Order: sequence, then C-alpha cells, then structure tokens
Amino acid sequence: MIVAVIGIGSNSVRMLTADTRVRPFRALARDRAGTRLFAGLDERNNLSPDSMAKTLTAVGQMAGEARRRGVERLHLFATSAARDARNGREFMAAAEKTAGVPMQILSGPEEAELSFLGACDVLPAGSRCGVIDIGGGSTEIVTGSGSGPDCAFSCQMGAVRLFQRFPISGRAGMKAVEEEADRILGEKLRAYPDFSSPEAWAGTGGTFTTLAAMVKNIPWQNRAEMHGTCVTAEEVRGVGETLADLSLEERKLLPGLQPGRADIVVHGVCILLSVMSRLGIGAFKVSEHGNLDGYIRKYYG
Repeated sequence: MIVAVIGIGSNSVRMLTADTRVRPFRALARDRAGTRLFAGLDERNNLSPDSMAKTLTAVGQMAGEARRRGVERLHLFATSAARDARNGREFMAAAEKTAGVPMQILSGPEEAELSFLGACDVLPAGSRCGVIDIGGGSTEIVTGSGSGPDCAFSCQMGAVRLFQRFPISGRAGMKAVEEEADRILGEKLRAYPDFSSPEAWAGTGGTFTTLAAMVKNIPWQNRAEMHGTCVTAEEVRGVGETLADLSLEERKLLPGLQPGRADIVVHGVCILLSVMSRLGIGAFKVSEHGNLDGYIRKYYG
C-alpha cells in the first residue's frame, strides 16, 4: 500500500510518502515547508490567524500532492504547537477540513516514541539506545531497545520557544540558554528517578542535520551524506560558538546551514549541549529519519 503521513510541527510541516508493500518500507518522497506555527502563539497561548493560515496552506498543498501521487491512505498529526495552543481544537478542525482526513494531536510521550522508532535505525540493532528530537516547541528524549521504548518524555524547550525568550549575540549569550535548558530538563528528570542513560544515542531534527553538514563541511541539501554522521560534544560546542559569533546574514551564507534555520540554530545547539552534559552523552549519530518514519513503522510494520 502507498501511504503518506503529514506531520505538523512547531517549525515546519513535513510529509513522507512511502511504499509499505515491502519490509522495511521504502520512502518514495519527502516534502517540507517551513511555517513556524509555534511563533504564532500569542501571550494568551492562542495560535494567530496568520500562523494557522500559512500552516494550513502547506497542509493543503501536501495533501493534494499525496493524492496526485496515488496515495491510498493519508494520515495527519500535529505536535508541540498544536497541543500547547488554547485554540488547538479549532486549528485541528481547520486542518482536518483542509486535508480531508482526521488529525491526531500527539502527546509528548507519543511524539517521543515515534521519534525513537524513526531515528534509531542509525544505531546498533538490539542494543539499548537513546534518541533526542529537538523541535521548534519541544525536545523529546526517549530510550529503549529493539522491543520498543522503555522511557519517553517531552520537555518544553524547543529552538523557537527559547529563541523567543533568550536573544543570543555572541557565544557569551549561549550560557543563559544552556542554563535554562538544563533547568527544564532537570525538573523533568525528577519524575523519572530511575532514568538510565544508554551509551549509544541518535539525534533527529534540523539542529542535528545542521551539525552534520557543518562538521562534514557539505551543503545542507546533501541529506544522504548526513545520515549516520557521528558528532562529538566538542564538535557541537565548536559549531555553536562559531555560529553564535556570526551575524544572521553571515550565517545564511554558510553552505551547511539552511537559511530558514539561521536565526534559531544556535538555540537548538544550546539545548543539545545541555542535554548531552546532563545525561553524560559524549557523541551521537545523526539520523535523517524522525517521527514520520516512526509513524509508518508503528502502524504499518
């Protein structure tokens, strides 16, 4: 069966079209539109009409493209921005009407589970491992093995969320963001006193692919060359400080950095540095696969 799943994230809308008649499934196409839905949350935690309209336009275009490709089954879910918004149900109704299918708003643990199922393919099969997914509104952390996750949670510290609260001008500005991320993660871990950090970790999301491209000195469009790249904590720190010292326009000229991510990328790096420090992670592998892949693996085998 040819299926497609659209994921409405806090920073972008993505779609994965796949052939599930083979095992493992075969990805046929990946589509992305940067929409910054989370940036549309106002002081009352309502999504603005403009942010919803931009996101719904992308959803409609992708749903139309899925049908043109002959997709037999279309799925739709949303993550942090939609579940945080007071008018999330209103947005869900509009998205369902636009796409023509029901929409699921994932909980934090559900989002973490899907990220794990999608991204752990770069790690040794059968061993216990962990996955970090840094998004625009939240960061998911999940550990588990081939039998599935054994611990999964979401933290309210996405790259866009912290960008709105903590401006960074130069590497000295990274400290406040790292400290805030460490505080948020530390509070979350109090609910998981038996949390055990595995040795092998993977990372998924734009922060990780940017780091892979910067470390390998390749254009950000070279997705296939990023998958499986090993990045150390020292390399993360080096890239973050280099980017923090550059102006926004200077960052946009770097071949390894997607221009639409130039403003928030250092905040994503700061979140990652805090997670690595708190959990004792020395290095990780970058996965090009994420919660869309995880969704298909969970529901289609």
